[in-house]
Amino acid sequence: MSEALEQLAGEAGLVWRYHDGSGKWREAPPQSLRAVLTAMGYAADNDAMAWESVHFLREDRARRRLPEWFVIAVGTRARVPLRGDGPADWRLHCEDGDFREGRAEGSIALDPLPLGRHRLHVGDDATTLLVAPDRLAEAPRGWGVTVPLYGLKPEAGGGLGSYLDLARAATALGSLGADFLGINPVHAGFPDDPQNFSPYAPSSRRHLNVNHIAVEGDDANAENDLIDYPEALTARRRALEAAWRRFSSVDGDAAFGVWREDRGEGLARFAIHQALSEVHGAYWMSWPEELRNPKNAAVHEFAAARADRVSFHAWLQWRAECGLGAARQAAHDAGMHYGLYLDLAVGTHPSGAETWADPALFARGVSLGAPPDAFSAEGQVWGVAPLSPRALVESGFAVLAETLREQFRFCGLLRIDHILGFERTFWCPDGLPGLYVTMPKQAMLAVARIEAARAGATIIGEDLGNIPDGLRADLHASGILGCRVAIFERDWHGDRGFLPSSSWDPQTLASFASHDLPTWRGWRKGRDIEWRARLGHVDEQAAAAEQAQRFEDVASFHALIGNACDTPDAMHAFLADSGSRLVALQADDILGIEEQANLPGTVFEHPNWRRRLPVAASAFADDERFRRTAEIMARAGR
Repeated sequence: MSEALEQLAGEAGLVWRYHDGSGKWREAPPQSLRAVLTAMGYAADNDAMAWESVHFLREDRARRRLPEWFVIAVGTRARVPLRGDGPADWRLHCEDGDFREGRAEGSIALDPLPLGRHRLHVGDDATTLLVAPDRLAEAPRGWGVTVPLYGLKPEAGGGLGSYLDLARAATALGSLGADFLGINPVHAGFPDDPQNFSPYAPSSRRHLNVNHIAVEGDDANAENDLIDYPEALTARRRALEAAWRRFSSVDGDAAFGVWREDRGEGLARFAIHQALSEVHGAYWMSWPEELRNPKNAAVHEFAAARADRVSFHAWLQWRAECGLGAARQAAHDAGMHYGLYLDLAVGTHPSGAETWADPALFARGVSLGAPPDAFSAEGQVWGVAPLSPRALVESGFAVLAETLREQFRFCGLLRIDHILGFERTFWCPDGLPGLYVTMPKQAMLAVARIEAARAGATIIGEDLGNIPDGLRADLHASGILGCRVAIFERDWHGDRGFLPSSSWDPQTLASFASHDLPTWRGWRKGRDIEWRARLGHVDEQAAAAEQAQRFEDVASFHALIGNACDTPDAMHAFLADSGSRLVALQADDILGIEEQANLPGTVFEHPNWRRRLPVAASAFADDERFRRTAEIMARAGR
């Protein structure tokens, strides 16, 4: 590798030499580095260009008088470093509209600032002051249930679960003593592509999925075990169109107009994008060139000509917010301490509404993913666009703050998928090995603390996979709970035996598995191994070896929990007795479902995100299996 490329990669924060999840030493080739640097906005096609980029970066940093960001503990006075010689005039624009100014040399002394993100200027330089609590409030002990929102059995018509069904589930589970109700991400998807229904590759994380709106006249079939998305979404859209016509015919509702104005430019752009998708297809990268930039005149002309369709999509967001808000209220009315437990996906689709509205925030030609590990020998490419660390810093972390704030409007507990990305993200260039890109961790953690503190909420960070040294300690210091998944909690450096749950870190949420892992019944039978063998992901010999190891693991786990029967009761008691502050139980396990929700590495080969729960949400409270589970939690003092 040339010196120019290596110098630029180091200056840009790339980590191209690393141990993967299996402990194997890896080094990305020069082609990967050039592709990632290009995606970050640095010229690196050849060594001359790379040296130019190095000089630009170094000169830019040398001339700056302010750091790029600065974290301040709320309630404290601070001194912001002022680099360079001589005094300078400074201006401070606070998030609440307050303005301060002065002149300083060496450092800028500031009286205590309010919680939030504030912009400090010296000449042409600007920095973001992140005024955050050092640590979030301690999470009280409790338990809850996670359900697939799409898989809730509709009770008022429709082919997939709705926000109304979610409210019913919250009422039922709250009556049993549950402290929270968790669901898959409910970010905006692709209504014009009914085959793209993965909740983890959304169109926008700052808007809601309208496919879960309960609406009169939805006549889709809900009797099959698997959801037929084209049928379900067509029927729901047809009913929503009819509801919109009725709404419009009586001049709507004044509350909608007030709400729409309050949501501002972000909603306006999203609604225009959705209207464009109806005409030109779900993915904006295939649209006519003049429509690919939201600032172009052609986009404004389209919006004016199709104002009714733009209003329709804004109205859908209003209906979705009202539905999810009602579910949130139902959870609190039922006595749930945390209410809803939402899930923030790690990224957005590269050709969705968010990358269209704010293209400068995202890197192109690369995807987020993960390096090889014991569970994925080839690594993973997730097909979602990475946030640019440069753009994140330059924008004052606005996109992260806004995305978190949108979730906290509806929940008291938020899971951040793959929070390892707060320290470094794994970028996979098209057709090339991936590598890590360093992120502004301390700033991102401060933003998370700011938004959670404002909402009085708790954060769960999914700290699984190839965990960087020190990350868990940083999460702990911030008051962010980690994850402890029973099937992974083992003495990996010793006899590989399962660890007693009493030894688990209290600053965590415990569960048996997750949506990407086999259910309790499925794990014991090795159903995930059977699926991978059937699909040719492993050969017959490897599958047999994995099954033999699985049966040993099952026997070992049974011995630890003191039970080998088919019910999950002993496993649930094991989780209830854990040191973890919170316990999340899967409805799939409670109801004895064998197949898992999602099989990583597949799209349509396995029925991902399609399985429907066999029991209606309102019947949870009367179901003997849910009641028995609640009693187990109560006996453990949860």
